[in-house]
Amino acid sequence: MPYSKTDELAINTIRTLAVDATAAANSGHPGAPMGMAPVAHVLFNKFMTFNPKNPDWLNRDRFVLSNGHGCMLQYALLHLFGYALSIDDLKAFRQVDSITPGHPEAHDTPGIEVTTGPLGQGFANAVGLAVAQAHTAAVFNKPGFELVNNHTYMFFGDGCAMEGIASEAASTAGHLQLGNLIAIYDDNHISIDGDTKCAFTEDVLKRFESYGWHTQHVKDGDNDLEGIEAAIAEAKKVTDKPSVIKLTTTIGFGSKLQGTGGVHGNPLKPDDIKQVKAKFGFDPEKTFVVPQEVYDLYHKHAAEGAAAEQEWNKLFEKYGQEHKDLHKDLSRRLTRDLPEGWVEKLPTYKPTDKAVASRKLSESVLQAIHDVIPELVSGSADLTGSNNTRWKEAVDFQPPNLGIGDYAGRYMRYGVREHAMAAIMNGMSAYGTIIPAGGTFLNFVSYAAGAVRLSSLSHQRVIYVATHDSIGLGEDGPTHQPIETLAHFRALPNMMVWRPADGNETSAAYYMALTSKATPSILALTRQDLPQLEGSTLEKAIKGGYVALEDKEAAVTIVSTGSEVGICLEAVKFLAKEKNVKARVVSLPCFEVFDAQDQEYRLSVIPSGIPTLSVEVMSTMGWEKYSHEQFGLNRFGASGPYKEVYAKFEFTPEGIAKRALLTIDFYKDVKPLRSPLDRAFKQLI
Repeated sequence: MPYSKTDELAINTIRTLAVDATAAANSGHPGAPMGMAPVAHVLFNKFMTFNPKNPDWLNRDRFVLSNGHGCMLQYALLHLFGYALSIDDLKAFRQVDSITPGHPEAHDTPGIEVTTGPLGQGFANAVGLAVAQAHTAAVFNKPGFELVNNHTYMFFGDGCAMEGIASEAASTAGHLQLGNLIAIYDDNHISIDGDTKCAFTEDVLKRFESYGWHTQHVKDGDNDLEGIEAAIAEAKKVTDKPSVIKLTTTIGFGSKLQGTGGVHGNPLKPDDIKQVKAKFGFDPEKTFVVPQEVYDLYHKHAAEGAAAEQEWNKLFEKYGQEHKDLHKDLSRRLTRDLPEGWVEKLPTYKPTDKAVASRKLSESVLQAIHDVIPELVSGSADLTGSNNTRWKEAVDFQPPNLGIGDYAGRYMRYGVREHAMAAIMNGMSAYGTIIPAGGTFLNFVSYAAGAVRLSSLSHQRVIYVATHDSIGLGEDGPTHQPIETLAHFRALPNMMVWRPADGNETSAAYYMALTSKATPSILALTRQDLPQLEGSTLEKAIKGGYVALEDKEAAVTIVSTGSEVGICLEAVKFLAKEKNVKARVVSLPCFEVFDAQDQEYRLSVIPSGIPTLSVEVMSTMGWEKYSHEQFGLNRFGASGPYKEVYAKFEFTPEGIAKRALLTIDFYKDVKPLRSPLDRAFKQLI
């Protein structure tokens, strides 16, 4: 059907809504929405299937705006198609507590799939959504029941194309032959610094072609609606590789400043707004105008999406009659609940069990639970043998034609791409049928920090298996030994950072990571063997902190994490034997979870009346909340056998005992001595 005046009116309505919203906020980016309105109109109204009344319908097509600064484009579309965004929500653009924030946030706005803004993140999220779709389809689709066949569409701009994470993710998608992924590149030649010829002159399509993508170029993205439609239709026909369409557009189309950096990140001036509206056939004196025929056009397509969901529901009901177990499994996954009885599969340990590295204990958990939690998809950034993230029976997620796995496989080979791995996992989690876990060294979680932050911000249940967690990795030296990393990620809101000291604590970390539906986790795990603690249990450890060794006559509390807890327990023996001093030990594997316990419990673990010393072979930053004095490592590490490195920095029973005695001596005349937790609580009040 040829394009009509109504189509043109709809496109210009999107443009004027973006102009009005950014002007009302006196903030925002009108340029990208004005330039991308034609392709957005064609994509949403001609190709995408969705139901605005149920934004969570499984088989909806997904849309990701990687160049998230142009979010008024998406907000306008969501409003026009009938999602739960009113015209007043558009008027509240970028205002406090609105559901139209300055960049798209998945948990704020109905219809937003993933949280984007930092450039390139959305690109990688889209790859994750496509991975999840391919996997879910491979597991659940059966002859006569094509339950899952949606596409993921993604817009990205020059800024995303410049970011390294997009290159990592594009390379991954090409290798994986994700034919369900279609990206549209807004080739407008403008970034914040102006014309991209100052910094970005590569041939983007040749790069994507080398990655294994299908490529097309639509040269007139401002007007050629038929060309845009034909390119998307052609991309949908390509099922053995992802597709990218280079769309040459004019940023700020219609503005006096069109085609310049002046319209990228600044609202239009009042006189420019008036001439734009006049040019597009709108009353220059009116704001936030939506002609009824535009609502009618878009609501018609939304109704088609609702009807498609109704047909899907009938298919799913029939599927349940013929494939009961699969129907039950998929239905459960969509609630994000875990299967009954899975907790009994978690390994537990006795003090007499042999010493084992926590990375191996993590592997034991994965081996024990993978069958009972089929949505768990593990992987590694080229460190499988070091991260121990693969269970013995695992099949790789790979294109079937390579002969090394299939799309039903549950093990991801991310390659040396830590940042993309993290963002891809965010997309996988957002799809709703997968719990992703991915491994790298703890120090290189910092390489992925941008995406890790978005895991927290967007409430994704993602598990980062971070091995080689300290100077205990030894010979690789300071470049690989994390010092500041835990302080960094412990500072992230809504992030559980676990540093388990033994097998029970490792199982507890997985328990919390898997049961926390809206919180990601980092599991910091050792290369070196750890003894099983006498006082640990799963039940104690899931509180984030507990008393590992109690003594009511103790002169000092020593609080620690991970590999140092066992050394602290040896230090207590040394103090008793050599100095006739009694001490108690607290294991604090997760600050975030411990802080969530009630005040009475926390003060029972780290009480008032005696001084507290913290011990961790990391930066001491953050430990002031839990201890009066801190023994840590506020410098880079050293290369050598791990026991010698520990000895160099005096992380030995004798070294810890020495600092415990200094702590006791320093606070002997402080009466009453309040717990650091009590002090922090009073300050909070």
